[in-house]
Amino acid sequence: MATINEKFADNKLLILYILKKVNHAVTYKELLELVISISDMNYFDFQQFLQELLDDKFILKYINNDEETFELTKEGKNALELTIDMLPGIMKLKVDSSFKEQYSKIKDEFSVYAKYTPITETNFTVNCKIIENGQTIFNLETFAASREQAKEIVNNWNKNAEKIYPDILKILTRE
Repeated sequence: MATINEKFADNKLLILYILKKVNHAVTYKELLELVISISDMNYFDFQQFLQELLDDKFILKYINNDEETFELTKEGKNALELTIDMLPGIMKLKVDSSFKEQYSKIKDEFSVYAKYTPITETNFTVNCKIIENGQTIFNLETFAASREQAKEIVNNWNKNAEKIYPDILKILTRE
């Protein structure tokens, strides 16, 4: 039976291994969803292991487009290379076999983004984005005169961004 310290080490290695598989910076939400969907780790353990990896400088955190973003550092890559054999084969197999599907599902889920922010009680700013490979490729900020209108814009964007975005580009590129 694995000791608690071995379990902690395995989970930290798992996070490093997943970041290596992603091979580029990912948002906090994406990393959390990936780790939880592939392993039996809970949110609180994930938070603890993530913080320890940050403290050890194995991963880097920075803000990109108002979102926490994480990536593997050179030290993290080296630590993973030196200790990868300690990660149980069943965990590697689980990551390797389900990673592509889970990552695609998560990327699709987080690529369209919309939120509204109150300015006053009756006025709101609505922000609609499309994020691809960690980069914002479209960002629209507009005004809404009521909470209902702001919610409607957010819901419509989340449901129909793939139709709305090309239409906006056509309008913007017309002479």
